Amino acid sequence: MHLEFRHLRTIKAIHEAGGLARAADLLNTTQSALSHQVKGLEDQAGVELFIRRTKPMKLSPAGMKLLRLAEKVLPEVAALEAEFAGLISGKSGRLHIAIECHACFEWLFPVLEEFRKAWPDVDVDIRPGLAFDALPALQKEGVDLVVSSDPETLEGIQFSPLFDYEPVFVAAASHPLAKKEFIEPEDLRGETLITYPVDRTRLDVFTEFLTPAKIEPAAIRQVELTAVILLLVASNRGVAVLPDWVVREVRYNSDYVTRPLGKKGATKRLYAAVRTDDIQKPFMAHFIRLARTEPVKLQRLRATV
Repeated sequence: MHLEFRHLRTIKAIHEAGGLARAADLLNTTQSALSHQVKGLEDQAGVELFIRRTKPMKLSPAGMKLLRLAEKVLPEVAALEAEFAGLISGKSGRLHIAIECHACFEWLFPVLEEFRKAWPDVDVDIRPGLAFDALPALQKEGVDLVVSSDPETLEGIQFSPLFDYEPVFVAAASHPLAKKEFIEPEDLRGETLITYPVDRTRLDVFTEFLTPAKIEPAAIRQVELTAVILLLVASNRGVAVLPDWVVREVRYNSDYVTRPLGKKGATKRLYAAVRTDDIQKPFMAHFIRLARTEPVKLQRLRATV
């Protein structure tokens, strides 16, 4: 039996219309063409699909089985067609994001909140890129965008700059180092350094400051949440180095001080790594534009809404 979608649509239309003439109008065809289609389908099935002696026309038990199939299959086909149409028009798609920057979660959520309003049909997900090799996953289409501060030359991958930030030293206002105008690597030799629970190769305080100077802190304490890190710092349980936008509120809190790393400070840049073939997708381009809004400015924008 050769069953086509048009057959299912015909069965459903005749059942809903109660006759061939009205069903033909619904399907934009002629009554004669519809009658031949039903006859051909019955010949294939070897059974009658309609009880023709009744008005309106009623489905036979065999016809009811086809109707149940039509009611199950046709909505799924329509949904798939709508999804394909959305992909073609750029209104839908997938945006699975991996983050190689632990602190970036606090910046990313407001960006995604704005993005969701503009692209409700895009499937968005976040994966902590610290738990797996994010860039190889991007090349293999396991994820669609990687937030990273370490650009590489990779085939088929484009790194789009987002914004610059400054890693800053944070300590309690009563800490001895609070008296200094800037912090030098040697200053951290006797300190407990509170960091996120990631490898030191992913932490600016090591890659940009301590490791080049061959300095090790007295101890390292790993903490998951920024709020807990700041609580421990305020209690003089250690010091930390965090992105300047993470500690924006700390600058106005008398319990803390922030100081630059080195006399001139340190500057890092955040990037969005995307497959070259995807960079021009409308929703991808819009996400990157939103992500380029510096976190402090984004918070101010949200506060005015």
